[in-house]
Amino acid sequence: MRQIVFDLETTGFRFDEGHRIVEIGGVELVRGAVTGKSFHTYVNPQREVPRGAYDVHGLSYDFLKDFPVFTDARVAEAFLEFVGDAELIAHNGKAFDLPFLNDELAAAKLPLLQNELIDTLHLARRRFPGAPASLDALCSRFGVDTAARERDGHGALLDSRLLAEVYIELTGGAQAGLDLDAEAASATSAKNRGPARQRPGPAPTLATPEETAAHAALIAEMGPDALWRALEKDASAPAADQAVAAE
Repeated sequence: MRQIVFDLETTGFRFDEGHRIVEIGGVELVRGAVTGKSFHTYVNPQREVPRGAYDVHGLSYDFLKDFPVFTDARVAEAFLEFVGDAELIAHNGKAFDLPFLNDELAAAKLPLLQNELIDTLHLARRRFPGAPASLDALCSRFGVDTAARERDGHGALLDSRLLAEVYIELTGGAQAGLDLDAEAASATSAKNRGPARQRPGPAPTLATPEETAAHAALIAEMGPDALWRALEKDASAPAADQAVAAE
């Protein structure tokens, strides 16, 4: 299964108040493991960045104005191509990231993202009821290194990478991916081994003479109808007779 963990930085919380996307980041997972493929771009929001938003992500309009606008093929269309039909993963994605992104896509007259979405905020709240469920809190819970975030602040690609690690811890995704690989390798190995070979004769016993004598005494006590006597009779039959019987 292919999944895309993504994050947005914006000029504000509400797209219906005219706020715009200023950064998009995404990280690819395949079978629950990070592949190393990613997407990242800054976006010219065509408006000023309020002080509150700047304090979060540190992106000013003076910095952003030289980057492509959302409708540029290097932004919206490139991100849609990167996502494809993958399942999406975002933190508070159902209430914020996906609606915000789809509003920008609608304004650009581009196809909306209708991919399945996993919201890690909801996932964390179900797993840890009553506990803090912010990305920072989850990174702390799972021991995910946030030194770069503490040094540089929020960033869409950085936060996507952190969230990918958190998602793996929340779901066991990486281990699941490894298990699938192991099962596939085992199945391939079994297929290539060919049919099992018939042993030419019984394997030599590992029992000591004392153990063999004790076993014989036990069988003698069981009487002539003991199951072991029938098994011993079968074992003493010639190998050819056994093969005919097996057929």
